[in-house]
Amino acid sequence: MEISTPIYQSEDCFDPGKEGTLPVRPRYPMPDFIRDVLNEHRLMDAYHARPPYQQNDYIGWITRAKLAATKKKRLDQMLDELKRGNVYMKWNSK
Repeated sequence: MEISTPIYQSEDCFDPGKEGTLPVRPRYPMPDFIRDVLNEHRLMDAYHARPPYQQNDYIGWITRAKLAATKKKRLDQMLDELKRGNVYMKWNSK
């Protein structure tokens, strides 16, 4: 099956009775603490340069952490990847 348009577009792209559609992933609002850290490290532009699905994945991944130490580790990883520019979730794109 070839997909010519992005899956990550709207809620109407999922039809449980139709083969080849995917459920819409939840969209996470940016918490103030992430916004503050991105601004503090001057990485907001790098964050916004990422595709929307990556922005959303980072926020969901960080905010779903149950322990403060895990949340900090994930936040630090996001900051490092934004600084490096060619890495997403430890995957090197170049």
